[in-house]
Amino acid sequence: MHKILITDIFGQTPALMTLAKVIKAQTILEPYDGKQMNFDSESHAYQYFTANIGLNAYVSQLYEAMQNVDEDTMLIGFSVGAAAIWQLSASTTENIAKRVKGAIGFYGSQIRHLTELSPKFDIKLVFPKSEPHFDVIKLKQLLEHKQKVSIVQTDYLHGFMNQYSKNYNAIGYDEHVMLLQQAALSARQ
Repeated sequence: MHKILITDIFGQTPALMTLAKVIKAQTILEPYDGKQMNFDSESHAYQYFTANIGLNAYVSQLYEAMQNVDEDTMLIGFSVGAAAIWQLSASTTENIAKRVKGAIGFYGSQIRHLTELSPKFDIKLVFPKSEPHFDVIKLKQLLEHKQKVSIVQTDYLHGFMNQYSKNYNAIGYDEHVMLLQQAALSARQ
């Protein structure tokens, strides 16, 4: 099973590289062409991503990367990476839907703007306890009836898996790393 990590706005970081090793991800997709950006804050990272990349370009990058994968794949995305997976999941490109054997998206807040999409592959959405800009429970209610979608709401905040986020939570991180390891095992079977 080929595992691809799709990063958040921080892109490739040493902490993400460690996570990739722990869960045995073979590929990291990030928006900055392999350059470690070393942002000093989330607001700086957000401003840079929004001004220079954008979600649609990131989705195109993911779509292009999937064209080069010819084996069963699991996608794991964080924040904007989760939103990119969500958009890809609605792709009518048959070979993508066949190759992706599962996806997990953590705190993909931009999904709230794309609730009309219907995934063609299984996707588990891990939402935070709350979000400052929208009601997580209402979003869950809009999505939970969709086929191929499962939803979990954690007790942690947006960014709990990212050591560079002010909302990083070591306990939540450890719990979800174990879940990612288990998900990868069950996706193989």
